[in-house]
Amino acid sequence: MQTNFSTEQLATPRIDAANNILRKCVHCGFCTATCPTYVLLGDELDSPRGRIYLIKNMLESGAPADAKTVKHLDRCLSCLSCMTTCPSGVNYMHLVDAARAHVEETYRRPLSERLLRNVLAFTMPRPALFRLSLIGARLAAPLAPVAKSFGATRIAALLGLVPKRMPVPQATGQPGTYPADGERKGRVALLMGCVQSVLDPGINAATIRLLTRLGFEVVVAGEEACCGSLTHHMGLEADALARARRSVDQWTAAHVDAVIVTASGCGTTIKDYGHMLRHDEAYAEKAKAISAKAKDVTEFLMMQDLPEAQGGLRLAYHSACSMQHGQKIRTEPQRLLRRAGFTVLDVPEGHLCCGSAGTYNILQPEIAAKLRDRKVANIESLAPQAIATGNIGCITQIGLGTAIPIVHTVALLDWAYGGPKPAELG
Repeated sequence: MQTNFSTEQLATPRIDAANNILRKCVHCGFCTATCPTYVLLGDELDSPRGRIYLIKNMLESGAPADAKTVKHLDRCLSCLSCMTTCPSGVNYMHLVDAARAHVEETYRRPLSERLLRNVLAFTMPRPALFRLSLIGARLAAPLAPVAKSFGATRIAALLGLVPKRMPVPQATGQPGTYPADGERKGRVALLMGCVQSVLDPGINAATIRLLTRLGFEVVVAGEEACCGSLTHHMGLEADALARARRSVDQWTAAHVDAVIVTASGCGTTIKDYGHMLRHDEAYAEKAKAISAKAKDVTEFLMMQDLPEAQGGLRLAYHSACSMQHGQKIRTEPQRLLRRAGFTVLDVPEGHLCCGSAGTYNILQPEIAAKLRDRKVANIESLAPQAIATGNIGCITQIGLGTAIPIVHTVALLDWAYGGPKPAELG
């Protein structure tokens, strides 16, 4: 793609990086076939190729973002399916991240939207505050149909995501050091996380049980809280980078062999810390080192000597977009589950997003609901006994549309190798 940035513009690191990405695009359109919003809406501007043109025009002009560009960028899920199918190696992830940061710096959203985004950005990354907000939202949850009838679809969507039962906090998973059982093979850090630690603390508990049984000492720093992913994808760069630096500090000080992540959306961001902090002289090398140590829990378990097992449930495996497209982890979870004795079925249209995408199912509820219903229909066509996946957002989103129990992959593996049966399975 030909670009026309001025020499002065190219002196800005963000514009220079965007220019290099834009020039790789050859307009082939392969991305349109795998883009969830284009598949649903059929609008060229809601495809990666269309958004690339919008981003190019926005950045070249040097002007503030306009409403049309913001509308179509907001509709992007950042699922990164386009990057999997792009033959030219266009790094759409870094391009759309830069575009969102430009939008937040130059565009003034309507008051109601600013308030909602500010509430989400302030509340969700803070586990204690997020828990309190969920308790309050539970009281208002019966009003969701009323909110929807008055056109407040985003408020209705937010209330619809509130769990019917508040998960009970678990001691295993709280900040601290968990010793290895028997001889220690290594020392790893576990991302405590923000939303997941509140919505399903059992995921971290299962991870710690399994890793310590395998001989690993597990450190939960806790102070890192949110990895920065949520605000990063909302274009709030200062907040996201501050959280990235705090995480890097925590894990560097812990002197660990690996950083284990159980939320694939967080894993995609942590593995990108080296890029995010590349211009920060104090953090560039440290961030690069932490990114190299970051491993999805299934990625790490594939490196361990796990035994074969017999029996098990018939599972539909939902591969989160951040797992298959963001981290390029495509077969490891299924292989682990099969080795553990489960029958694993691949979901039709598995490359398409379920509509969760961080805060997307709140900010774009209509599109998210259509994607969820499409995903659930594909899953239910397999008649599985349970659904396995590796991302808390997908667990929450898909769970709204089906009665089939949905369980984190690591909870199933912990059960298969001596841990308790996941509560979701009854």
